[in-house]
Amino acid sequence: MSAESERKTETIPQWKQEEVDALVETIESYESVGVVNIAGIPSRQLQDMRRDLHGTAELRVSRNTLLRRALEEVDEGVEDLTQFVEGQVGLIGTNDNPFSLFQELEASKTPAPISAGEIAPNDIVIPEGDTGVDPGPFVGELQSVGADARIQDGSIQVLSDSTVLDAGEEVSQELSNVLSELGIEPKEVGLDLRGVFADGVLFEPEELELDIDEYEADISAAASRAFNLSVNAEFPTAQTVPTMLQTASGEAKSLALQAAIEDPEVVPDLVSKADAQLRALAAQIEDTEALPDELQDVEVAAAPEESADKDDEDTADEDAGDDVDAEAEAAEDDDDDDDAGDALGAMF
Repeated sequence: MSAESERKTETIPQWKQEEVDALVETIESYESVGVVNIAGIPSRQLQDMRRDLHGTAELRVSRNTLLRRALEEVDEGVEDLTQFVEGQVGLIGTNDNPFSLFQELEASKTPAPISAGEIAPNDIVIPEGDTGVDPGPFVGELQSVGADARIQDGSIQVLSDSTVLDAGEEVSQELSNVLSELGIEPKEVGLDLRGVFADGVLFEPEELELDIDEYEADISAAASRAFNLSVNAEFPTAQTVPTMLQTASGEAKSLALQAAIEDPEVVPDLVSKADAQLRALAAQIEDTEALPDELQDVEVAAAPEESADKDDEDTADEDAGDDVDAEAEAAEDDDDDDDAGDALGAMF
């Protein structure tokens, strides 16, 4: 028998078994179960977080050995969470989906000061500006930790944003004191989700970190494209049928108007179209007395560009015609003069 089998079958104290049973009950009571890191969180803040989660999630803290045993007893894939049970951790259960749980835990985090010996979770930057500290030894402390500090205008000022520690490096006592004096809290205190199991799938934090606004925009764009595709492909669905019917109705009416089909629903539009064409024609007639009384006051509509070009061509043709007529008249006059000369010649 292996050491692992012996560990599972060995007799454990009653209180431990009761604790394992309670953990198993918690695991089986929720649709999503995860492991969270609670290291560095003061007990008072941990109690506040547990209270804030009430109604949406349950947080249980126990010995790591008991957490592993409970996860292994439930099996069904949830035992994969045992890889995250290291250090100071807790078990969290919720009926929300893993993405909502991750967002809730991230939103609940609060800024906190960092102590000497801790590892910087991100770059620590002392921002540009007036520190509000009177001139004194503190300017030297700022400079010693790497800040671009000077005494100006009666106070200690940081002349530019100064990165005093890179992410992953250890915080010194001197830097911790400077940050405390400036009121800079470079870390966040909260429950860090290490992993969560839901619907047979194990999720890790990097898979749950989503830009909600971008995600909603992508879904909206996808829905719009699907709608357009359905309409253009004439694929009827409950969402697209109203639009398809409206489009078909409009196209049918347009065809009926162009083909002058005397349908009861189209006749009023045909009459309006004919009336508009009649008035446009009447506006081109100069002799208004030849028109019925109701059309005599119709104003001449502005001619479209194509009509204007055509009018120019007509005018050019008329001018050309006038030139031809003038030449013809001149020729006739010449003929008359020749005839007169011939007549005189005959007389003498």
